[in-house]
Amino acid sequence: MQLYIMRHGQASPIANSDAERQLTKQGHFEAEIMGKWLKNMQVNLDHLLVSPYVRAQQTAAMVKATLNWSGPSTNCDFITPSGNAAQVHDYLDGMLAQSQGKSSTDKGIETLLVVSHMPLVSYLVEDLTFDRKSPIFQTAGIAQINYDLGRMKGELVRLVSPHDLC
Repeated sequence: MQLYIMRHGQASPIANSDAERQLTKQGHFEAEIMGKWLKNMQVNLDHLLVSPYVRAQQTAAMVKATLNWSGPSTNCDFITPSGNAAQVHDYLDGMLAQSQGKSSTDKGIETLLVVSHMPLVSYLVEDLTFDRKSPIFQTAGIAQINYDLGRMKGELVRLVSPHDLC
């Protein structure tokens, strides 16, 4: 099972509230670059979890458009900057376990993308992986985790940012 944890693209510092901050032109570009990277890596998403904050929604929309993907997505109000990594980890394990074996033709969720914020993305990678390292994400960075649902932990395969690809 592959988990992809993504930080939103660069956002404007000016808005009525943190939740309303929008992507800058650079942020849109970063999200598009990372969508192209996912496409080039032949990532076939089964599901998307996204923060309700505007910048995360815009990042997810850009990635979906770049991948030409219209699969299922869920807005999660607990994957915001102040979200609790252990809570998100528990939610993911429950969601992934429930998706497995619904029918003989349904493989369940094998590839999941989570679009959220710092510091949650960093803490989430720490909580989801065996080595418990807490990487610092650049804007629009993506961590790939080879996840073992049975052990409820995984291995950080790579952390890629738009700066690595340009």
